[in-house]
Amino acid sequence: MMNKKEISAGGVVYRTGEDGQLQIQLIMDRYGKITLAKGKMEDGETIEQTALREILEETGMVGRIIEPINIIAYTYQHAEFGPVDKEVHYYLVEAESGDLQPQIEEIKGVDWYTPEEAWSKQQQNGYDNNDDVVRAGLNKLGVNV
Repeated sequence: MMNKKEISAGGVVYRTGEDGQLQIQLIMDRYGKITLAKGKMEDGETIEQTALREILEETGMVGRIIEPINIIAYTYQHAEFGPVDKEVHYYLVEAESGDLQPQIEEIKGVDWYTPEEAWSKQQQNGYDNNDDVVRAGLNKLGVNV
């Protein structure tokens, strides 16, 4: 029997701050861990649309996809369905407009950080499988960590 499949999408969201400096968006999830905006694909959506919708819903920012970063694949145990094969598609996303507003039902907070702060927070309190995503996103923005 085939495992149930689940697709999520999200992004490494960045902007240029008022001081002209690059800023990276990070979320604190409901478990108090540092992570990236992401969520499950809904019927009729493309993966890109999912990423942008989830970023808007979770953080209040309207984004534009620049390029794909990475796909993380893993299997987790669901109480009802058993093993679920999950794919998370991450994109490099430029924040174009909006007001930073955490979706309090889903997350504890969201903020902008310098690339160095963002990498440090990911290292200290992020999910291990996001290390490569954050690093690759920063590399695409010309930041080597």
